[in-house]
Parts: sequence; structure tokens; C-alpha cells
Amino acid sequence: MDEMTTIIIFGAMGAGLLLVLILAIVALAKLSGMKKRYKKLIGNSAVENVDELLLFMQESINALQEENKQQADALNGIRNKMRTMKSNVAMKRYNAFSQQGSDLSFSIAITDENQNGLVLTGIHNREESYLYAKPVEHGASNYTLTPEEKEIIAQTAAQSQATGR
Repeated sequence: MDEMTTIIIFGAMGAGLLLVLILAIVALAKLSGMKKRYKKLIGNSAVENVDELLLFMQESINALQEENKQQADALNGIRNKMRTMKSNVAMKRYNAFSQQGSDLSFSIAITDENQNGLVLTGIHNREESYLYAKPVEHGASNYTLTPEEKEIIAQTAAQSQATGR
């Protein structure tokens, strides 16, 4: 082999070595970036690899979904219970005997969302007072309701509609 061929061979080998070195540096830079992303993905968790991390995350998601279902069930139970709470209240004072006295008589309606509850009516005159309690189911009663009692039952129905229950 002559000297020129040897120079060309060593030159080509040097160029190839330089190319391999550049590729190795690029690969190390990419590897460093991947390590940073991997550490960011793993974070401060106690898991060693991505497989364990994915399993841990899936278990966490399953636990959160179960907890969410339990909370939804509890919330539905509370909503159902609230429908039967006697939270609509209306009162009216009036003069039961127009010829005497003042507005000392009263009627109070206490109902739930379905208009079930009761009406309390107090009738007052000079000598005595009477208190009547009448059950209410779906806005009506088996007992005769006075116009004042019907009026306050209607007010409790309006309260229920206004609050969106």
C-alpha cells in the first residue's frame, strides 16, 4: 500500500470515528432528556419503574372512583331525605270573628316537597282559645280546610317551587 492510500484510510476512519462520536453525544443528550422526563413522571413516588407507577396510578384511580361512587350514593340518600323534610312553612294571622277582637287567630302550615305535613290553627275569642291540628297529604286534608288554611298551604307549595325542590 502506498502512503496516499494509508492517509485516505486513516482519514476515512477518523471521519467515521468523528461521526460515531457525534452520534454518541446526540444519543447521550437524548438519554439525559429522557431521564429528566422519566424522573418527572415518577416524581417522589416510592415506585422503581414505570410498570409499577402505572399499576399504582390505576389502583389510585380505582380507589378514587369507588370513593366517588360512595359519596354520590350518600348525596342521593341526603337528597331523598330532604324531600321528606318539613321545610316549607307559612303563617297567616287573621280575625276569626269579624265583629269583635283583632288578628289574634292564626294558621300555620308546615309541609315537605310533596305537600305532606300539617296545618295548625289557633282560634281566639274573648273567653277561650282553640287549637286545631289537621294532617295534610298532597296539599289536601281529610278534614275541612278553611280559606286561610288553603291559602297558607298554597304558600308552602309556592315556596317549594321557588326553591326548585
